[in-house]
Amino acid sequence: MNTTVANDNLLGAYLRDRRERLDPSALGYPAGRRRTPGLRREEVAQRANVSATWYTWLEQGRGGAPSDEVLDRIARALLLSEIERQHLFLLALGRPPEIRYQASEGVAPRLQRVLDALPCSPAMVKTATWDVLAWNRAAAVVLTDYGKLEPAERNVLRLMFCNPEVRAHQVDWESVARFVVAAFRLDAARAGAVRSMQALVDELSERSAEFAAMWQSQDVQQHGGGTKQLRHPTLGAIAMEYSAFAVDGCPDLSMVVYNPATPEDAQRIRRLIEAAGSDRSA
Repeated sequence: MNTTVANDNLLGAYLRDRRERLDPSALGYPAGRRRTPGLRREEVAQRANVSATWYTWLEQGRGGAPSDEVLDRIARALLLSEIERQHLFLLALGRPPEIRYQASEGVAPRLQRVLDALPCSPAMVKTATWDVLAWNRAAAVVLTDYGKLEPAERNVLRLMFCNPEVRAHQVDWESVARFVVAAFRLDAARAGAVRSMQALVDELSERSAEFAAMWQSQDVQQHGGGTKQLRHPTLGAIAMEYSAFAVDGCPDLSMVVYNPATPEDAQRIRRLIEAAGSDRSA
């Protein structure tokens, strides 16, 4: 392939490469004798329900900018993964596609091992609608023992507004609750989960007048990082610095890590986790 042409027509080069990777026989086309590997242009056009001439022009860099709908049809025709689909949109339109929200049901074992590698720093992985999917031993001891809750109750907003114990552990519950609501609104919108979160919003609005009022305020906040103050039933007042991280390849997920704010806090948390471990083995 001519390198200059390929560099000038990145979209065309990408489409051709993906097309030539497909197996015609696996897609119901006769294998026969083909001048090039993969599908023919007219076969991709047929699968995408577009004109073969127009698709040929698109590969040659002569077509106009395709619509989102047409790009989606081409992505399906070429059996592109979600990451490949995003790359297609970036090449064709200079922007990613509209977000498709897909709720995660769990985390990969390697991500759980990352959490477990933080023995004295409570850490969790949550979805864009703030369902807690994974956590480490430190989170169970210091924050909430999510393993003792039904999966539907492992939601940060449900716990904040409907669990008296979690509420009592907050040093300034109203300030924390307002922040949680505002950050939840932004996270859900970014992940394209506005429709998915509506059932939870309706439920909490019925169960908590405080939530309903805070939700109506329309505030948004970046989760980012900061300091969390807790009234722990065993430790008393405890301070932790928290940071939120996106999970690469999983736009629905974020990881939140809480580090003890001072060496003294770290020592107290370590002793508490060790004592909890001793109780379990006794």
